[in-house]
Amino acid sequence: MKVVVTGGAGFIGANLCRHLSTSAQVSEVVAFDNLSSGFASNLDGIDAKLVEATILDPDALDEAFEGASAVVHLGARPSVPRSVADPVASHDANATGTLNVLEAARRADKAYVVVASSSSVYGSNPTLPKHEDLAPRPMSPYAVSKLATESYAIAWQNSYGMETLAFRFFNVFGPLQAAGHAYAAVIPAFVDAALAGRPLPVHGDGTQSRDFTFVDTVCAVISDAVHRRVTSPEPVNLAFGSRTNLLEVISLLEELLGHPVEVDHTSPRLGDVPHSQAANDRLMALFPNVEAVGLREGLTSTIDWFKSEA
Repeated sequence: MKVVVTGGAGFIGANLCRHLSTSAQVSEVVAFDNLSSGFASNLDGIDAKLVEATILDPDALDEAFEGASAVVHLGARPSVPRSVADPVASHDANATGTLNVLEAARRADKAYVVVASSSSVYGSNPTLPKHEDLAPRPMSPYAVSKLATESYAIAWQNSYGMETLAFRFFNVFGPLQAAGHAYAAVIPAFVDAALAGRPLPVHGDGTQSRDFTFVDTVCAVISDAVHRRVTSPEPVNLAFGSRTNLLEVISLLEELLGHPVEVDHTSPRLGDVPHSQAANDRLMALFPNVEAVGLREGLTSTIDWFKSEA
């Protein structure tokens, strides 16, 4: 089985390529990435072919998808604040890019497609935990583009009989996740700053909470979906109902590092939501054997990777 991973040189994509390349059922893994936010070095030691191209190029997609049984579409322009700064670029990459990927998969003998949506689609809806039947209330251009991503995948299932599955990711973290830039996710930003002896950047008072999900758990679920060609007529949360605020993350980080850290509180970021927590009933019905890696274990692995990179 040939599997193409768009965004395959990115944080989640490269980890997924590693998972897929070790499967006896997978004969070929293609990482399709324009390297705008991913790195070719993320694929070092992984049996995957890198195709450096953009999902806005239908011809490049057709060439990469030829003979593919499955496509995992992770390629996107990430970050809520980045989308606020440039909404058109986020729409082009995330909405139009998804449309291109689905059409290329349809041309490739209707390859199975998994797409990555986001918990940001819930936006200002205050209900916790967030269940998939809640009305989306996106608060940022990024969230709107991710709602388009999942909607396209489900529409192509209904319109063209394609096998698709749309996951809503919740604050995925782990090795290979880049820090040191303006749009870095919170855990790599915290770990990078703590190891360098810098204050940890906290946007707001730190009481905002998230459902953190370790990347290996995400990859295990996606790999299982690809192998079994799991489909759903509705989006599926890919998280496990945990809820940890940033002050608790900082406390755990101090415990694991064995020393206190300094914190720098700044203004809240435009478009961010105060709390996020997933209902996982739908996920567990489709993937009853999945076992989530806990925050402590995942954070330990993340710290170890940052130390090895340093």
